Amino acid sequence: MESSLEAQVGPLRLERPTVLASGILGISVEIFGRLHGAGAGAIVSKSISVEPRDGYPGPTVVPLGGGGWINAVGLSNPGAAAFAGMIRDNRTVPIIVSLVGSAPEEFSSMVERFEGCHIAGYEINLSCPHVDDVGLEVGDDPELVSRVVRATKSAASVPVFAKVGLGRSDYLDTVSAAIDAGADGITAINTVQALAIDIEAQRPKLSNGIGGLSGIPIGTIAQRCVAQIHSQFDIPIMGCGGVSTWEDAVALVLAGASAVQLGSALGYGSPDRVFADVNDGIARYMERKGVRSVREMVGRALA
Repeated sequence: MESSLEAQVGPLRLERPTVLASGILGISVEIFGRLHGAGAGAIVSKSISVEPRDGYPGPTVVPLGGGGWINAVGLSNPGAAAFAGMIRDNRTVPIIVSLVGSAPEEFSSMVERFEGCHIAGYEINLSCPHVDDVGLEVGDDPELVSRVVRATKSAASVPVFAKVGLGRSDYLDTVSAAIDAGADGITAINTVQALAIDIEAQRPKLSNGIGGLSGIPIGTIAQRCVAQIHSQFDIPIMGCGGVSTWEDAVALVLAGASAVQLGSALGYGSPDRVFADVNDGIARYMERKGVRSVREMVGRALA
């Protein structure tokens, strides 16, 4: 029996269920094409703001033991106008543009910039853990989440996904607000607030101090959050967090994700092999279990 790796995430159809997560190699169209050719079903850009952002001074990314990373890049990006110009000629790579801001009108104005580009969707960053006035500060306010999602949806002609994380408030309230406002799907989760201390220097390892923990250490947290969202809401989910092997990807699908995002895994594996290896592993697993499609596995662990 031949199995299909095609994934359906609400209105978004993907040839393969693995997606590049935002923040990793996320502004180079050349790299987008390379990773898509290497097996990524879609590419999520770095989070883009209305105006360019320089981000924080180094160090901004630090590897940790156990396949983890902590980062505080500061949402550095070229700004919406410049990035729209960079991707305007793209016709082959499914690009999901990640948007970040602090007010609804910022999101609608950015969407207007990108509507002339051939993109697959938008991902609203409601969960950056280390930049004031955006990210978690927006995601922790359900009323603002609703206004941001509505503003984005009103201007967009492609699917809109809301990326949630673990902030001060219950992230399920953020999910509920995003769904009520018309989000086409949820991405869960973002990095988790963390602090790494250099004991010799007796100071934080990151220039910003607080950063976002990613990689293998947050994998089971991501599985728990995806399972909770899948159990409580009728909304497609892109699972994100801790995926470094095909087993991690399958676990997120079984927890309720219709597709999975990979990010930190590219930091300790070959970017040209990571997606292919995960896709191949998923395909072999499906054949062994007698599963014809990724859709058949979504949430099966909770049935």
